[in-house]
Amino acid sequence: MYRFLLTPRWWGINVFVLLAIPFCIFMGSWQLSRFEGRVHDSRAATEQAASDQHETARPLDSMLPVDKATSGRRVTASGHYGKQLLVPGRQLDGKNGFYVLTLLRTDAGKALPVVRGWLPGEADAAKAPAPPSGEVTVTGALQASETPGDNGVSAQGGLPAGQTAAISSASLVNLVPDRLYDAWITLDKADSGMKAVPASAPQGTGLDLKAFQNLGYTGEWFVFAGFVVFMWFRLLRREVEAARDAALGLAPQEETAPAPVTSG
Repeated sequence: MYRFLLTPRWWGINVFVLLAIPFCIFMGSWQLSRFEGRVHDSRAATEQAASDQHETARPLDSMLPVDKATSGRRVTASGHYGKQLLVPGRQLDGKNGFYVLTLLRTDAGKALPVVRGWLPGEADAAKAPAPPSGEVTVTGALQASETPGDNGVSAQGGLPAGQTAAISSASLVNLVPDRLYDAWITLDKADSGMKAVPASAPQGTGLDLKAFQNLGYTGEWFVFAGFVVFMWFRLLRREVEAARDAALGLAPQEETAPAPVTSG
């Protein structure tokens, strides 16, 4: 009854099933590992952020370039404040407002963007307090340059003079004459009545939409594997039933065409 399994057609079906099931399981396991990796990164980033608040600040240059290991770490830098810019459209504690961003010219001859604090309302240079004069030493959380479109960072263009949508060397290079660090810091304690801006987790460490996409893809691949098994058993059952019906003479007979009538 199962001799049909040795036919070329069923050989092809069986080979496909034997290859498809392990492939689906492998892809599902890989997507699950990606999701678990993001969960681990998120927990590690949370724990790191908590410990960073109490660690001793280190010199800025010793923590560059910014990566997942150094993002959020406390650093210190000295220099003189220069040009000041506003970063509109930033929320804090559920309220709309703007960052006050000031360039710190260090002894290395480069400028470090420093977020001195946050103020509520529309971005207005008159509301932003002037930076301290003379040489200052700042301490804050190290952050990677922002990418427009990620983590709520606006990609808005055409802003008024003295404003920038993203805090990044790529965005600031056209606004200031200084050589820039590919990083920025947010002060531990904001200046002049402003609110301090908390450090954000490194990119790729949060449970964002991509993480849950990985989890969704995991379920899809395992469902595909189950579907392949289901279809194989369905085809097998249909073939067995057809063979059984044929053995019992229950298979429908093919209609034969009437013999042509020939004239004598």
